This record gives sequence, C-alpha cells and structure tokens, in this order.
Amino acid sequence: MDKAPTNKEDFVRWLFAHPCTFITSVAKLSDLPEPALSEIAFAGHSNVGKSSLINALFGRKSLARVSHTPGRTQCLNFFRLGKYFYIVDMPGYGYAAVSKSKIKVWTQLIHDYLKGRVSLKRVFLLIDSRHGLKTSDLAVMKALDKAAVSYQIVLTKADKSTQEHLKKLTQNLKEALKKHPAAFPELLLTSAQKGQGLDELRETIAELVERRYK
Repeated sequence: MDKAPTNKEDFVRWLFAHPCTFITSVAKLSDLPEPALSEIAFAGHSNVGKSSLINALFGRKSLARVSHTPGRTQCLNFFRLGKYFYIVDMPGYGYAAVSKSKIKVWTQLIHDYLKGRVSLKRVFLLIDSRHGLKTSDLAVMKALDKAAVSYQIVLTKADKSTQEHLKKLTQNLKEALKKHPAAFPELLLTSAQKGQGLDELRETIAELVERRYK
C-alpha cells in the first residue's frame, strides 16, 4: 500500500488518483463483500442523475451505467477505489415501468443492506435540485433515520436551476433536516455536467475514510 500524504489537499488528490473498478453486483445479502473496507453509498430517485454523478466524481465515463430507462440499477453495485474503500451504487427508487414485485424485492434488499452494515460510513442521498424532496425521498430518509445510518443530501443538476431557486431550496432543506436525526446538516450542491461541487464531495468522502490510512 503506498503511503498516504498527511496534507489534506494532497490526500484527496492521492486518494482519487487511484483506479476505480467494478467489483460485484449484489442481489442478495449473502453475496455482500466482507466488510473489510469502508463503504460510501449513493442513493436517489431513479432519474436523479446518480450514475452521471458517480462517473464524473471518479473521472470515468462508464463506471456506473447511465440509462434513459429509470430503474436499470437493479442490484447493489460495488466499485472499489484502489485498495481503500467501496463505492456502493444502490438501486434507484420511485421506478417507472417496473413491476411492483420487483420494486418490493429491491426495496427489501436496500433495507437489509442498511441494517447493521458496520462498514457503511455514509449514504449520499441525491436530490434533483429542480424539484426538491419528493414523497419517495422522505420515505427513504425515514428509513435511514430508523436504521440510524448517517446520510447527507447531495443536490444534483444545479446547473439547471437559478441561483434564487437554489438559495431558497437549500434554506428549506436545512430547516427540514433538523427533524431527521441521522441526517448530516450540511448540503452539497453539484452538477455532473459542469463539474460543480465535485471537489467538495471528494473532500467529504476523503474525510470519511482517511483515518484508516493516515
């Protein structure tokens, strides 16, 4: 294992310079990797731009699958950054054109994964900045609160909203998060297309995993 820099900015650059590779797709709990590494999960509505953000964040065009058909991520997809931590791409919720039985299976998989997964450091909950919280988002937040899993809201597609709209939205969300005990109070504002907020998100992830390697 190459030695990690002690300087914060250097550590972030060092960490994200490592290759990010697909490891496995998990359809049932028995297939989960051993919890030997920290895990950072990404969740969100099926058309929130999750795959695009993951690809942009790790500098890969096709790391996570981008599709015009909502709900194509049907498993917990594990990727590994170097030898240091797992990225978990969770199935999108609020699916369209998907059977209720399939939705039930995916939802149970998500809930089972969240319960007692000691290696899971944080769930980044992606919210479309144009629309704000939907009913399905609130249901997921409630489940995360119940499971006592730390989560943080990441607003996507910020380039498609006005500054006035974003300011009002972030104020309302910060107020709403006070009612959710597992929610991290700070929001992250991002645009996969413009690269906005990606450095801040990388820094946040690095802070969650850095103690293991410094």
